[in-house]
Amino acid sequence: MIVNVLTIAGSDPSGGAGIQADLKAFSAHGAYGMGVLTALTAQNTQGVQGVHPIPPDVVAAQLSSVFSDIRVDAVKIGMLGDVATVEVVTDALRRWRPPFVVCDPVMVAKSGDRLLAPDAVAALRSELLPLVHLVTPNLPEAADLLDVTVAVDEAGMRAQVDALLKLGPGLLLKGGHLPGDVAVDLLSVHGELTRFATTRVPTRNTHGTGCALSSAIAALRPQRASWAEAVGEAKTWLTEALRHADSLDVGSGHGPPHHFHALWAPQPSTP
Repeated sequence: MIVNVLTIAGSDPSGGAGIQADLKAFSAHGAYGMGVLTALTAQNTQGVQGVHPIPPDVVAAQLSSVFSDIRVDAVKIGMLGDVATVEVVTDALRRWRPPFVVCDPVMVAKSGDRLLAPDAVAALRSELLPLVHLVTPNLPEAADLLDVTVAVDEAGMRAQVDALLKLGPGLLLKGGHLPGDVAVDLLSVHGELTRFATTRVPTRNTHGTGCALSSAIAALRPQRASWAEAVGEAKTWLTEALRHADSLDVGSGHGPPHHFHALWAPQPSTP
């Protein structure tokens, strides 16, 4: 059976993050992708130039259109933007109860531009996260959720895992912001902690990696026996997408990973 996966997120016209990246990741993992837009952004590989939120009633109508007609096997949640949109998505999850929900708590873009209003963090923490099955923050996002300083080592990460688990969902805490040649992620689901250590790929083309990873996990979870299996396979795929990222020529800043590295034929080098 081909699984149907829904992303609820903002749009990135440059194609490296947001809805566009999510749909690429779904397709790369054999899933049929659907998208509910929460915001239109003006952004590229250099940063975010503007954000236009979609009215909450339009977000609600999109969600109703999809859930009332189509079997949804998994949901990925990305950029929500404001309190009203958090509440609309929360209401939809309560009503439709999809079997697997992955939340990438998009708060600040890689460029430093804020994508979640400060007052929406509390709503995300108290209303939405208890309905989610897996949340995938990086270290700055984890610190924002907990209102603490950013972890500076793996011991600090482990302490924050315990605190984040009290918010409700399973957790994949991403340690890519720590220094070193090896990036460590910590997965904790149902009391079981799994440590993923991956050699860092030397590329600046990392735009939308959080979107890609969380979407790959959402696409894989209905097709795999456990969260650990889905996360491990998604991380392996993303590592290879980063290894092949420099074969793309997208923008003059932080370009995207190569979502379709396993599907597209290798391209000859340009003289």
